[in-house]
Amino acid sequence: MRKLLYATSLGAMAVFAAGAATANDELHKMTQNPKDWVMPTGDYTNQRYSKLNQINASNVGKLQVAWTFSTGVLRGHEGGPLIIGNMMYVHTPFPNKVYAIDLSKDNQIVWKYEPKQDPNVIPVMCCDTVNRGVAYGDGKIFLHQADTTLVALDAKTGKVEWSVKNGDPSKGSTGTSAPMVVKDKVLIGISGGEFGVQAHMSAYDTKTGKLVWRGFSEGPDDQILVDDKTTELGKPVGKDSSLKTWQGDQWKIGGGATWGWISYDPELNLVYYGSGNPSTWNPKQRPGDNKWSMTIWARNPDTGVAKWVYQMTPHDEWDYDGINEMILSDQSIDGKARKLLTHFDRNGLGYTLDRATGELLVAEKYDPKVNWTSGVDMKKDSPTYGRPKVLDAASTDKAGEDVNVKGICPAALGSKDEQPAAYSPDTQLFYVPTNHVCMDYEPFKVSYTAGQPYVGATLSMYPPPGETNMGNFIAWDGKTGKIVWSNKEQFSVWSGALATAGGVVFYGTLEGYLKAVDAKTGKELYKFKTPSGIIGNVTTYENNGKQYVAVLSGVGGWAGIGLAAGLTDPTAGLGAVGGYAALSNYTALGGTLTVFSLPQQ
Repeated sequence: MRKLLYATSLGAMAVFAAGAATANDELHKMTQNPKDWVMPTGDYTNQRYSKLNQINASNVGKLQVAWTFSTGVLRGHEGGPLIIGNMMYVHTPFPNKVYAIDLSKDNQIVWKYEPKQDPNVIPVMCCDTVNRGVAYGDGKIFLHQADTTLVALDAKTGKVEWSVKNGDPSKGSTGTSAPMVVKDKVLIGISGGEFGVQAHMSAYDTKTGKLVWRGFSEGPDDQILVDDKTTELGKPVGKDSSLKTWQGDQWKIGGGATWGWISYDPELNLVYYGSGNPSTWNPKQRPGDNKWSMTIWARNPDTGVAKWVYQMTPHDEWDYDGINEMILSDQSIDGKARKLLTHFDRNGLGYTLDRATGELLVAEKYDPKVNWTSGVDMKKDSPTYGRPKVLDAASTDKAGEDVNVKGICPAALGSKDEQPAAYSPDTQLFYVPTNHVCMDYEPFKVSYTAGQPYVGATLSMYPPPGETNMGNFIAWDGKTGKIVWSNKEQFSVWSGALATAGGVVFYGTLEGYLKAVDAKTGKELYKFKTPSGIIGNVTTYENNGKQYVAVLSGVGGWAGIGLAAGLTDPTAGLGAVGGYAALSNYTALGGTLTVFSLPQQ
């Protein structure tokens, strides 16, 4: 492990000292300062909205590059930097370097952390060697390494304060997700659904690294942390709610990975996240609903106990992970003020729920090409209330093993993957980066061996019939479940969105363009080609009185795995290589942070 230690700025030291004294109160206050970006999600709501408006719809066309920074690493750069006072923290894919950069001193590197990890973890990482970012709290920077080590670094010096192992890579567990600090705990999920892990969400003490609680996605009640008060759609889940939906001990290798984003409502004292696909991808080998994979979880962060759950895709047949972000907003529906949660699922449905109770309010397709379901049963007195209506033509279970079911929309990477949407309270619209991709899906029997892929399906991906674009960037009304406007993109939009008070929404493209569009109309106002394809999340901050926009470029992730890993077999990369083969005509590997600002007046 190598670290370069330098002196940090006095301004940043003051922030860290205050933050260490009362970690949660101070962190919550820090999120209210739009000049900073103190969480991977922006704030606890996951809205990815900034009140900064120096850059607006009338002048964004004048943006120019202010400065750049090479991360020194290739492959997929997901996530984005943190900005705390004068300090910026930049992370990389494997080997998961972290840089602390002083924005007040000509972007000097203050310290660098570079862990030594066994490269054997790379083949166990499902869809590229990505990492989605670091978190701040209690004067520390928290990093979840590929080998599942959760490490706490002193924010001033980069010194390792503590580290713990969150999983076992030899059995298929890896770390790709960004932590979230809530009160005196740091929460982190786990990857490994394609290797048959029993996935979990875990909470560690920020000061010591001690495990406080761990809630699994499937298994006995004392492992999944539900009780007699836990509900789904208003009704108690009941005893052994998970065990009853698995055959024998299959739950022990059941998947349900938790590598997505986490949000938090301090008033309700609930954290929200999603669980992913059940293992294997062959549905014939795991009869039942496979609870609680593909589920939205609302947990008490102090105890881990679930208040409510909602399973979106029971008995998943298509790898429609439910890990995408939960965006919290306060809006009125039918004249009634509601505390809402909005979720754009891989299965192509946009959900709006009451985040206090888990009541389902909206479930509609946010890509018109979705064809595996005719919709969700919204009749509360129906025995299938809340369940999607699966169409036989798209059912890989009904077709059976070794049958290639063609023309399923969306593909396994979903109508949206982990690339986070944004929400603007000004327009009350969600801005959603989407995949416009269909697939052929052939399940086959597979045996479980610890540490080996446990997939059991062969896939091919392509645009919807008669169309050539593989992505759209859309504006969505979460109250009605309708698309307001939609911009076509040649490839999937694998970048996270950013909405601002300036009436501008930013996102990146797989070819490498940073784009700015009008929040109300979707009209393109600006674009700039960065050094590599963008799968990172756009961030904004203010320093020394000036607003900046920052984004990581470095093509990769599931959509770009062919480029990132040098794969050529069209069915490799779980089907993505063939679908995105043309991407190599537009971009190449890279690893660069590009920062934009308006020219000096």
